[in-house]
Amino acid sequence: MSLGFLVSIAHLPLSAIISVTAALLALVAWRYRSTILRIRLAPTLFSGARQDWTFSHITEIFPTVEIPAAKHRTPFPEAAYQDLPETFDYEGQTWDTDAFLEDTDTAAMLVLKNGEIVHETYAGAGGRTQDWLSWSVAKSFVSALVGIAIEEGHIHSIYDPVTDHVPALKGSAYDGVTIKQALQMCSGVSWNEDYSDWKSDINRFARTFALGGSLTDFARSLAPARKPGMYRLYNSIDTQVLGMLVAASTGKSLAAYMQEKLWEPLGAESPARWIVDKDGVEMAFGGLTATARDYAKLGELYRNRGNWHGRQVVPEAWVDKSLAPDMPHLMPGGFALPDAPSGYGQSLGYGFQWWVLSTAPLEFCAMGVYNEFIYVDPGRGITIVKLSSNRDYGVKPDEEHAKELKTIEFLRAVARSISDAIPEAEQRTGTEG
Repeated sequence: MSLGFLVSIAHLPLSAIISVTAALLALVAWRYRSTILRIRLAPTLFSGARQDWTFSHITEIFPTVEIPAAKHRTPFPEAAYQDLPETFDYEGQTWDTDAFLEDTDTAAMLVLKNGEIVHETYAGAGGRTQDWLSWSVAKSFVSALVGIAIEEGHIHSIYDPVTDHVPALKGSAYDGVTIKQALQMCSGVSWNEDYSDWKSDINRFARTFALGGSLTDFARSLAPARKPGMYRLYNSIDTQVLGMLVAASTGKSLAAYMQEKLWEPLGAESPARWIVDKDGVEMAFGGLTATARDYAKLGELYRNRGNWHGRQVVPEAWVDKSLAPDMPHLMPGGFALPDAPSGYGQSLGYGFQWWVLSTAPLEFCAMGVYNEFIYVDPGRGITIVKLSSNRDYGVKPDEEHAKELKTIEFLRAVARSISDAIPEAEQRTGTEG
């Protein structure tokens, strides 16, 4: 602001000075609106505050890169509408479905049976064309892209050290960590993903990113803690490193590679968006937004072992490996080795960035904080998307607030109910997509 301008307004009446000052403050507030919103948002995450507006307006808060809708879109066919079960059981009690959906601030419920939509409802800020922040559901998309990059020869093997492809991480805690170890959350890197702990690494990251920090610099800042591969400790930065791996090995941004290898082949109906940092690097571990219908496409793709309407989009062997935990500390049931660190999701099985709920029969999901889910029951031909903004999530580090295990039992009840409601003669199997 120039001295001449200050002198010129000094001769104005007080009321005019107040008006000019207010206008200038409004202009500054608008100019830095997204920064102000980010700074205001960081302390409200996991605080009990409502987040439905935030998750449906993420482009107004963070810089994003758009992944355009597919040129040739593939909408799901719609079958006869099916109601959700009125109640479901969890921990010896019966719970009312409508109350549970309201309690978890559910914005979308989408259920597919053998590739056909049989239930679709939206509430609050949700809607058929409304994109929604998926948080860690994004991790499963990144896993698919790693598998495609390996199939195309950009990456030699999952046993490659990540630093062979991402030199920026040499000398960091990820030096010597293999791609497989990062995929399985077994990097051995020091990390605390306790959302209720203001001093935890995940909350430290949220504050750093809100102020415009670099994702690459943050990954480099972490310290080693344990021998890689020996323990599972859920660490979102492991996925960030996988995103860096995809970009470095393919020579394309994560969003561009996803557009080419997933979004276009799957016939995505709407644009997706990925949060990026000041350098344009995508927040690989949780910054993806999309509609419920397009999230369901990934579930359907994996239900059909990577095949989409006759086209093998993700290698079948990659899908099978991704959903087959191969070490005791990755199996469903929470087995832990002596001195293993405690952490997020230890009671659930884990594959290549997918939660494996059961191996016989196979049952798996992509899961994000605030109760975002892509749930798949291949045996029943069921894929379910639940988008939410559970305001209780992370207020305390317990299931009562997170409601993740409760949500899984709810989704299982939905799968059983929908499957039982459709007569056996009408049920189809195969790869309809």
